[in-house]
Amino acid sequence: MAQPAWQDPVPLSLDTAPVPEYGSGSLADLLPTLVAGQEVPGFTAAIPELTPADRNCVFLIDGLGWEQIIAHPDEAPFLHSLLPTSRGGTGRPLTAGFPSTTATSLASVGTGLPPGEHGLPGYTARNPETGELMNQLRWKPWTAPKVWQPYPTVFQLADAAGVHTAQVSAPTFEQTPLTKVALSGGSFLGRLSGEDRMDVAAQRLAAGDRSLVYTYYSEVDGKGHRFGTDSDAWRGQLMYVDGLARRLAEQLPPRSALYITADHGMIDIPFDEQSRIDFDEDWELRAGVALLGGEGRARHVYAVPGAQADVLTVWREVLGEQFWVASRDEAIAAGWFGPTIDERVYGRIGDVVAAAHDDVIITASVNEPHESAMVGVHGSLTPVEQLVPLLEVRS
Repeated sequence: MAQPAWQDPVPLSLDTAPVPEYGSGSLADLLPTLVAGQEVPGFTAAIPELTPADRNCVFLIDGLGWEQIIAHPDEAPFLHSLLPTSRGGTGRPLTAGFPSTTATSLASVGTGLPPGEHGLPGYTARNPETGELMNQLRWKPWTAPKVWQPYPTVFQLADAAGVHTAQVSAPTFEQTPLTKVALSGGSFLGRLSGEDRMDVAAQRLAAGDRSLVYTYYSEVDGKGHRFGTDSDAWRGQLMYVDGLARRLAEQLPPRSALYITADHGMIDIPFDEQSRIDFDEDWELRAGVALLGGEGRARHVYAVPGAQADVLTVWREVLGEQFWVASRDEAIAAGWFGPTIDERVYGRIGDVVAAAHDDVIITASVNEPHESAMVGVHGSLTPVEQLVPLLEVRS
């Protein structure tokens, strides 16, 4: 039944927001489950559907969500054929975690911890020590990596336990702070071409009786951001990465399990005023806001002192039919960032957190011109962004 025009809009209930499956079926649970099966001390199998293997390889395709594979059987015939194998043969996806964005997800994968513990709760987040916005993908402004994320990675702990451990990725990633805090441990092997990465990953997998190898490809995400998932450029990348996955699968040494996953999905947003709400041009949304963090579909909003309640009220009134709008404590209580929040992480989360429900983003045309021009975006809790594959090939 239509709502009478004179009635105030009803904000989305936070109870309707899907919560990531932390502890049983999220990206943070993958490596702990794999190394538990390799008898690395201190870990238990969090994803019960997975069967242990002596040699485990994780191939993470940036930006290739569950729904994108389902929708493109012609461009990704190999990956599509593996959908029934996902999550231990249940044919189900994993959840990325919140926000569904690269820096957060890679930290969850590598540390085996949800965002509330590893402390990378978004694309950008406020550093409570300095009051500045910290870009956690590009690591600007510079922040001491081990202060920002002090926990050891699963790779480091596996390597210390005698598991042959390696990461195979683009050479430019070797010395980045994000790699150091999220993916370091064992050997880093930089290779430029995707084919070389697949070949080296298979070689490293065979190099130990117990092996843990991680490899990564970024350009599906890159083309999606620039051109959208409905573009020929994106479909071309999907076809290419489908071939890479097949190439790696065909080289698996004995007693191996290959897991193909992603850090998030992606959604294309039209370029119109209804779909793209410009924070920098909206006086109502700007009122009382000191810093705007996060990204278009998962915003951290930091209020000036004393204005937190007013900012929450306004954002809920203006955006509440299109976004789940929560206070920091409400988002934490709902479990968006995981079951527990470290004290050092609490102030990094926005006073207000806004997660998109509809096909809409909050841009910032002046302060975020590059991000505001993206066609494909991600970050929120919706299935198209949140659900990621865990496709499996065993030898």
